[in-house]
Amino acid sequence: MTIDVERSVETRIIKSAKPVRILIANAKGGCGKTTLATNLASYFSTQNKKTVLIDFDPQGSSSQWLAARPDSQPKIHGVAAYKKPGGQVTRTWQLRSIPIDTSHIVIDTPAGLHGVMLNDLISEADIILIPITPSPIDIRATTTFIKDVLLSPPFRARKKIIAALANRAKRNTVVYEKLELFLNSLRIPFIATLRDTQYYVRASEYGMGVQDLVKPQPKDKMEWKELIGWLDTQIDSLSDKR
Repeated sequence: MTIDVERSVETRIIKSAKPVRILIANAKGGCGKTTLATNLASYFSTQNKKTVLIDFDPQGSSSQWLAARPDSQPKIHGVAAYKKPGGQVTRTWQLRSIPIDTSHIVIDTPAGLHGVMLNDLISEADIILIPITPSPIDIRATTTFIKDVLLSPPFRARKKIIAALANRAKRNTVVYEKLELFLNSLRIPFIATLRDTQYYVRASEYGMGVQDLVKPQPKDKMEWKELIGWLDTQIDSLSDKR
């Protein structure tokens, strides 16, 4: 007797979680976008998060930072998006080369960010962080930039999580007080102040974040605790919506 055994084949589709995309942006140059981007990427990687750092700045500072990163540190996947892809490789394909298990994407941007590129990056972002240094010029430039962001079509179409932070700031100074008043007057949260210290320069030289140093400074740890605490809350809210 021949027995026909019918086997059902079950196909399992495993859908990977969508990574959170954090855009570091300000049209004003010299406000510390790369410092913030690299330190964020370094922090996430040390928390066992599969992290990607995308560098849109033609200076390639984030990419250079990654090249200097020691093998002993957790790996961060880099995308030099500022480079023109060769041959038939398009920039869209280049950005799609992000590893499938990526959980956090940090995007560093160039000075003078505006127009189509700004709209495209806002459209792709989940969270927008705007670093500002304490000077009258930076405050005026950032006012215009924030207005451009809030009025951009992709932001108006789908509101993004957005916040500002003071960077390279010295507390208890007149210029910092003016910056603090300015940030508190915005229609977006003012979430943290990162101090002006050479420890960021020292860490950057070796492809690390300020918290990766052998002896991280208590002041820096406290400032980053505030920033990361806010970010974790926002990332959790995004996860609940997905």
